[in-house]
Amino acid sequence: MSRPQFSQRVERLPRYPAAPGYAWKGDIARLASNESPDPPLPEVLEAAQAALADLNRYPDPTHGRLREALADRYGVPVERIAIGNGGSDLLIAAGDALLDPGAEVMYAWPSFSMYPHIGQAAGATEVRVPLKDDVIDLDAMLAEITAATQLIVVCNPNNPTSTALPLRDIAAFLEQVPGHVWVIIDEAYCEYSLLDDPDASLELLPRHPNLALLRTFSKVYGLCGLRVGFMLCGSGELCQALYAVRQPFAVNAVAQAAAVEALRHQDAVAQRVERAIAARLQLDEGLRRLGIEPLESHANFSWFRVGDGEQERAIVDELARRGVLVRSGTALGEPGYLRVTYGQPHENERFLSELATLL
Repeated sequence: MSRPQFSQRVERLPRYPAAPGYAWKGDIARLASNESPDPPLPEVLEAAQAALADLNRYPDPTHGRLREALADRYGVPVERIAIGNGGSDLLIAAGDALLDPGAEVMYAWPSFSMYPHIGQAAGATEVRVPLKDDVIDLDAMLAEITAATQLIVVCNPNNPTSTALPLRDIAAFLEQVPGHVWVIIDEAYCEYSLLDDPDASLELLPRHPNLALLRTFSKVYGLCGLRVGFMLCGSGELCQALYAVRQPFAVNAVAQAAAVEALRHQDAVAQRVERAIAARLQLDEGLRRLGIEPLESHANFSWFRVGDGEQERAIVDELARRGVLVRSGTALGEPGYLRVTYGQPHENERFLSELATLL
């Protein structure tokens, strides 16, 4: 008897390595998903609550108010701003809009675990470029560009390694990328980096119509649960292409209202960054006291080796049994490592105390 078949696309798609612990209740230190430990601001919650009154209406498919607010914040024209259901939504849309079967999409590895979905969903060929000394190797990426290369994604700061490249290196790289290649700089963690002003990369957009900067409300704005990402583009044509391949109501009304309000509180953003940097110092110094040397972090998480893959899995499992959730390096492409989000001071101390006991 014949059976219904799935498309080849389903067969080749990787599965996103979701962090564990969503069903856990009680006193849990959630340090696995690079979320902000700070809850949404009261004003943001009020804006979200107010939007609930109109849930009988569809959300604005053009994201008009949010795009205008982002244009005011970043000085980028509205027609060059795209909104998505988180940054991952825009990455997949970019693959659909920019890649043909047989084309090449390039990214460093290990890097954000959504990148393998971009090419495989579009039927494109992946080109993974190894890191050099735990940092993205831009020279190696340039050497891999061919006539088939259509898209390059650079995560800066890089997830999961927490390392970052200075803007001058990114600028020099873009000057050498051929004009037929689209480049997305994934800046989900840029607010936490001390190498450059987070807004400094905006100056690259007028010079490179093939460039897009990907950012998110999930991290420093603390809106992971509402899923809002945005792309600042060097050309309006890219935005049009992104909207052409996506469903019309990708970002719900509550998320749009909350994001608009969140943009009005840049002082609170600065304070959250300060707290994250203080947590970075607390946790990384604690690791060094345990004889562990983390990489120099420019994000809201730490990345460090704890042994081989077997030792890593044993530590992750035992920490979870003790109510501390961290991210396995194996799931992120580098066995033997842990990625630990900087949490509240008491959560960081709890993690360090439990890790010390295990070690």
